[in-house]
Amino acid sequence: MRTTAPPAVPPADRPPHRPKHRVLALCVVVLLIAIPAGYLVQSAFVSRDSGENKQREAALSNLHYEWPSKVQRRVYEVPIPKGSSYVAYWESNAWEKSSLHVQFRTSWKNLARFLRDVGTDREALREGEVAISREQAERVGWDLRADGRTYAGVVHEQPAPAPDLRITVDTTPDKRPRVYVVSTVGF
Repeated sequence: MRTTAPPAVPPADRPPHRPKHRVLALCVVVLLIAIPAGYLVQSAFVSRDSGENKQREAALSNLHYEWPSKVQRRVYEVPIPKGSSYVAYWESNAWEKSSLHVQFRTSWKNLARFLRDVGTDREALREGEVAISREQAERVGWDLRADGRTYAGVVHEQPAPAPDLRITVDTTPDKRPRVYVVSTVGF
């Protein structure tokens, strides 16, 4: 009968093979490198999309038929009354001044409230006056000198840094006048 040799004992200077450490090392690499790298890539895509949206919005040269944001209404001090319809706006930004063009239709009661909220009143409107310059109106396609229309306007100048407001009201419609506003902020 042959005897089998006892199993070989690894040399004392070399530790036994431990695969658990490799799995642990892989987990550490994923947690410390891969997850932050993925987060950076995702952030880059979100930032790029945001820039494209802003660029697209800035490229608009015509009125945007929706309500301006609350921030825009607050900065330019254009408190559009609730219940207004056909609301549209266009914003232009430059180094020295920025403008917000807004149009909407509202009731006479809400027009009086709007004028009071901006710091003027209905008595300040001058019949037959168009307060918005021809250049400002042409920028967004407004024809404020059309035949057969009646207009009233007021220029509401305020001390800096508050915006100056040029308000023109088309008083031709009996029930819901059209309001045109150009608010300009200087820097």
